[in-house]
Amino acid sequence: MTALTQHAEQLSTTTLLRFATAGSVDDGKSTLVGRLLHDSKSVLTDQLEAVEHASRSRGQEAPDLALLTDGLRAEREQGITIDVAYRYFATPRRRFILADTPGHVQYTRNMVTGASTAELAVVLVDARNGVVEQTRRHAAVAALLRVPHVVLAVNKMDLVDYAEPVFAAIAEEFTAYAASLGVPEITAIPISALAGDNVVEPSAHMDWYGGPTVLEHLETVPVSHDLTGCHARFPVQYVIRPQTAEHPDYRGYAGQIAAGAFRVGEAVTVLPSGRTSTIAGIDALGESVDIAWAPQSVTIRLADDIDVSRGDLIAPADDAPTVTQDVEATVCHVADQPLVVGQRVLLKHTTRTVKAIVKDIPSRLTLDDLSQHPAPGRLVANDIGRVVVRTAEPLALDAYADSRRTGSFLLIDPADGTTLTAGMAGASFAADAEAEADAADDDAEWDF
Repeated sequence: MTALTQHAEQLSTTTLLRFATAGSVDDGKSTLVGRLLHDSKSVLTDQLEAVEHASRSRGQEAPDLALLTDGLRAEREQGITIDVAYRYFATPRRRFILADTPGHVQYTRNMVTGASTAELAVVLVDARNGVVEQTRRHAAVAALLRVPHVVLAVNKMDLVDYAEPVFAAIAEEFTAYAASLGVPEITAIPISALAGDNVVEPSAHMDWYGGPTVLEHLETVPVSHDLTGCHARFPVQYVIRPQTAEHPDYRGYAGQIAAGAFRVGEAVTVLPSGRTSTIAGIDALGESVDIAWAPQSVTIRLADDIDVSRGDLIAPADDAPTVTQDVEATVCHVADQPLVVGQRVLLKHTTRTVKAIVKDIPSRLTLDDLSQHPAPGRLVANDIGRVVVRTAEPLALDAYADSRRTGSFLLIDPADGTTLTAGMAGASFAADAEAEADAADDDAEWDF
């Protein structure tokens, strides 16, 4: 067996973790990523030579590892991250897809892009500055996107003499803030990305810290890709009707299962029409199967000849989402042009795109203290706020807290196709959802 074959087999048996890095300007995100790649032996020789050459041309004796991720010329010249930089690397224990996101306030929308599919977010803090407004902003975005694991990396500990009280104070402040947003798990790690302390190898300067290094935590944090326990959802992407001599009556509905599992013989509902049928067959990779689960791409055949087209959603008859034309959601505005009340837009949800109008913008979130600015009238680039949208056609929309796949949507400019806003249906933060659930329980105790 060749070394390449062994490596391929090894990768096939390891799990995948998607994670994003975030933090304020000059907190050292790109240096941390570069250190991770370098010390985990995930950098090719020619890449390292290019970084060493670029560093020498800038008068630096040691290679600037931040250049491994800052690929744009403007990023290298300014020493900042502007766009989301994706990197793929692997260790014997796990494979990783990393999104290195910008720190500037004006690029908050880029963090939303990078963290939207992440299972973990690494938020960096400069040990000299502590928790700043942008730190709170990134923690709030991670909470809004329901990222299940957050790592607080207190960087540049070498510049504060590796003092434990400095780390402890920052960790306490950040943990309290993130917990108030409903972040389920927070892990604090003191590091020096420049010197390599607690990034891949344990630090010899912080014997008071007994926790994992950043890479250790990334390799061992529990990540569940099992979507079979979620509400089963199948957005129809394409209708297959070959109408050949071999398959004269074949009608199948192709797409990727967004969540859950589907079985032959199961009663299902097609939304938004509400028509019901039974799964007569499931085809996967050219073969008939009895069961299929997320994220498999399959073709589902129904027992009844009913009207189903692209954009429809197939769900279990006893667990179908509510169909609505009034969408209340938290959104992050990502376009340079503002979003205003009365604006006509397109709303894209899974494979369905419908006309819509912005009926109201009830509030804009102030992330430094989580206060709500009422009735702002508009949202500008990087604003996060609540919106109410009325759609021309009904949508089968889940709450984002229940499903990141079928609870999210985009608002699009119908004139040129520009993405305006990324939306998350339902309550904003996990803490808000819990409060709403508690209020509902309280109401249930009253007999009207």
